[in-house]
Amino acid sequence: MDEIAFPPADLEAFLQLCAGRWMCLRSRFDLESSEDQRHTSDRGEVTVNAALQDSPWMLTVEAADGASSELLFAANGELTLRSPATKRTGHWQFRPDASLELEVIEGDTRVLERIWFIKPNLRLRSTTATAAEGQPVQARFCSEIRRVSPPQP
Repeated sequence: MDEIAFPPADLEAFLQLCAGRWMCLRSRFDLESSEDQRHTSDRGEVTVNAALQDSPWMLTVEAADGASSELLFAANGELTLRSPATKRTGHWQFRPDASLELEVIEGDTRVLERIWFIKPNLRLRSTTATAAEGQPVQARFCSEIRRVSPPQP
């Protein structure tokens, strides 16, 4: 990874910092499930690439199982999420605390994700989904550690 200023000062620096291979530990709480199915945790890996596509920035995220998605960040704050099966739209906002918030409305559910870095190689994500009347339906938390290559002789 090239030297990138930390903490990131704008969307471009933030997205460039996201690029890399990440080991993930994810926890999911589904409040609409039965008591014994409410919480799940898993480990995984994702590869993130950042690129400038004409005017919007694009992140490509690929999981170890081959699932992939693209996130397009327009300069006006619009967000487009594309996967082979779906296309959703929403909004993004780079916050003064150097975090990135993504908001997507899916039917009558509002999904809000916050992504931030503790260190350049440690990224955290939290996601909440709330029903139209404001009742929480799902929460997710993910800690991700960048895979780094050993120094070359």
